[in-house]
Amino acid sequence: MSKAIESKLLTEYYDDPHYMSFEGYTKRKGYEVLKKAFKMKPEEIVAEVKASGLRGRGGAGFPTGVKWGFLPKNDKKRFLLCNADEGEPGTFKDRMMMEKAPHQLIEGMIISAYAVNAHKSYIYIRGEYTDCLRIVKEAIDEAYAKGLLGKNILGSGFDHDMDVYSGAGAYICGEETGMISSLEGLKGQPKLKPPFPAIQGYLKFPTIVNNVETLAAVIPIIEKGADFYKSLGTEKSTGTKLFSVSGDVVQPGNYEVELGTPLMDLIELCGGLKPGRSLKAVIPGGSSAPVLTADECVDATMDYENLSAKGSMLGSGAVIVIDDSHSMVDLLTVIMHFYHHESCGQCTPCREGTGWLEKLVKGILKGSGRVEDLDLILRVANNMKGRTICALSDAAALPALSFVEKFRLEFEQHIRTQSPVRERETTSHA
Repeated sequence: MSKAIESKLLTEYYDDPHYMSFEGYTKRKGYEVLKKAFKMKPEEIVAEVKASGLRGRGGAGFPTGVKWGFLPKNDKKRFLLCNADEGEPGTFKDRMMMEKAPHQLIEGMIISAYAVNAHKSYIYIRGEYTDCLRIVKEAIDEAYAKGLLGKNILGSGFDHDMDVYSGAGAYICGEETGMISSLEGLKGQPKLKPPFPAIQGYLKFPTIVNNVETLAAVIPIIEKGADFYKSLGTEKSTGTKLFSVSGDVVQPGNYEVELGTPLMDLIELCGGLKPGRSLKAVIPGGSSAPVLTADECVDATMDYENLSAKGSMLGSGAVIVIDDSHSMVDLLTVIMHFYHHESCGQCTPCREGTGWLEKLVKGILKGSGRVEDLDLILRVANNMKGRTICALSDAAALPALSFVEKFRLEFEQHIRTQSPVRERETTSHA
């Protein structure tokens, strides 16, 4: 029996099919927190979010209140952007949030926009999420019709306009500066930082970029206070987190639990492993996160600090469970193909490195690899880390390194069994 239980701070009413509508949302006290927020000063909201310890839920885990505090102290026009370009393989929490609770996102965005004095916001939605695009558009129209968007919202004197923008299927636009480039009508490629978006972002104006889950989490923080939020989770990883659990579990899906929940308890919450199977590995934070072995999973907890100490990361909260029926060579080939395909080509180490990694791993899978190729994979991956404008190069390098280093014997065995002729030739020339 699992020790973990869901802590439904954000998802409490997601089982109610009417919650997606304005009427259904307001019946559950929707937009009541917005009224409370308008009685506060913007700087008080920023301070409360900062005190809560809320960290960005899109992958980077940067403190949200600190990011808001980077905005220049002036009256210059600024923007709020919601990053809903959820493209990390294994992640599907934001899609659920937009489909089941679009007004929750809108309320969180209005509160956040008021806090940072942004009078215009955009929700940048992944191009493949056509249902989300329709649902969120309809919810925005409802909010305008009810006086919750536009001029003088709820008599507060605060004006705010909101719109949606559909991506075109590029993973790279999930990176905040790549998303800004796309919004500007440019090729969706990341930009050098600094300047950071908070100083010079969309159309060169100060810009805050937050994830769907991050913006929704602002609501319970303002409703119940920073101290309540900090009472959930761990000291440095506060609150709850939505985890998208997929792979070899009985009941894959999205689960909201407190940060710090043991990984094995989360797996049990999903019904455990499929019958007759044993745990082989887990990717804890999306396909870019270094893989954990079964032994490493035993004492792993789902928070930023523990997973970082284990050489991996919480990332977007996509937990991919792998049992003993899978080939790690096969899985790494799929991951390398994805990152090679999604590289924007702007930086040489990423453009060339992702191609080399896919070629090498695919060669091993198809039976033309050599044992020496494993060291070549490690060398290429190490030369890709930290040498590009954005983190996509690292996102390809980190799984390549962890798969080969932690499952090297399996890779060598695959080479020897799938490439018997090449192996005999290598041995005879030695």
